[in-house]
Amino acid sequence: MADKRTKRAGEWPRHGVQALWAFVSNSYLLGFMQGKIYQGPLKNICVPGMNCYSCPGALGSCPIGALQAVIGSWNYKFAAYVSGFLIFIGALMGRLVCGWLCPFGLIQDLLHKIPFPKKIQTFRGDKLLRKLKYVLLVVFVILLPMFVVDFMGQGAPYFCKLLCPVGMLEGGIPLVAANSTLQSAIGWLYAWKGVILAAVILLSIVIYRPFCKYMCPLGAIYGLFNPASVYRYQVDQDKCVHCGICSKVCKMQVDPVRNANSTECIRCGLCKNSCPTGAISCGFGLKKREKPAAGELEN
Repeated sequence: MADKRTKRAGEWPRHGVQALWAFVSNSYLLGFMQGKIYQGPLKNICVPGMNCYSCPGALGSCPIGALQAVIGSWNYKFAAYVSGFLIFIGALMGRLVCGWLCPFGLIQDLLHKIPFPKKIQTFRGDKLLRKLKYVLLVVFVILLPMFVVDFMGQGAPYFCKLLCPVGMLEGGIPLVAANSTLQSAIGWLYAWKGVILAAVILLSIVIYRPFCKYMCPLGAIYGLFNPASVYRYQVDQDKCVHCGICSKVCKMQVDPVRNANSTECIRCGLCKNSCPTGAISCGFGLKKREKPAAGELEN
């Protein structure tokens, strides 16, 4: 019991960083009071994590929303900027962004701390369902905005419009609550997005980060960079006693001994903090091992 309390206490510094970044990136407080979106020059800059452009307090742009907006556009200069930004952040940190900087990740983390009789660690079809985020990335973020366009040749942000619970929570609800004009205009799409958000909130209590595991296209992009990013995890096989504690405490169901830089790892540090021998290290510029551990290509 003491170990569990220690591990939980060890998560709060990370949650503090998440909360600080959430406040800094959504600090336009006047927007919440007026029910209006900040339109200043900072809105041309993408933030690393999922953070809705339409959030009244958002100072920057969500990279997924920005990618949808420009992927089929003739504005190749801005399209190159968004693509370059995603590649740069992914190559530098991978899914460290998911674990430490994404505001919606923090919300899911806190929701999962709510007591529930039976938390679900994994289930039949879990690994297959995790591939859904790649399908959503390809179909809703890339293909539909690129090819399903209006008479002016412009696509719509289909993922944001039809599926994203982040936009509903951070943008849709605060804007409608503070703007009477929008209240009279809501319809079936607003209700549909509300159902998705409610489902994600309820699932987050039982399943750790369901949006990150199964839906997030940004996590899908950053995850592809995990094996090669500058920031990485490493297991010292000489120190490892194969006790299995690191895989047991991992809420993303990653086995660091087999694959310390799995595409599913959000780099929260729980495995590192729980290792009794200090075999797990992380940081920028760690050298890759020449010989991977047995089964490392799995997961």
